[in-house]
Amino acid sequence: MPRQTALIVAVPEAEPAVAELRLEHDPTARLGVPAHITILYPFAPPDAVDEESIASLLAPVAAFRFELASVEHFDDDVTYLAPRPVRPFDDLIAGAIARWPEYPPYGGTIDSVIPHLTVGLSRLDLSIALPIACVARAVTLLEEGGDGRWRPRRVFPLQGVA
Repeated sequence: MPRQTALIVAVPEAEPAVAELRLEHDPTARLGVPAHITILYPFAPPDAVDEESIASLLAPVAAFRFELASVEHFDDDVTYLAPRPVRPFDDLIAGAIARWPEYPPYGGTIDSVIPHLTVGLSRLDLSIALPIACVARAVTLLEEGGDGRWRPRRVFPLQGVA
């Protein structure tokens, strides 16, 4: 299977609350993917990534504060934490989709992207202290290695400190 990349906003503030749950219920956590909100996945093959184009897209974007405000579910398939406000994530996702229409989110399998931080790939009853205050300071380009593990390839800082 070809190697992949993704654009994400890592959410280190969530790790204390979700790290163990993700290791148990989200296989990507065991592969090195941090707690995050996806901007674009799958993205370009590693050899086709234009890092300067990513930097250009993100250059005017300011860092922003948000909260992980509630536990939500996609049917019985996914348990996630919902960010509020959602608009800054919607804007990042829309910008990425407009810039790279050849890489539709989730391979074009969904009609509308809902920004979220996946906790598990099943319906879980969580008792997490919410809200979790967070700051989006950067967008990270993750790359899957030949061993199947994901690693940061480049971090693109957002403007200023929220």
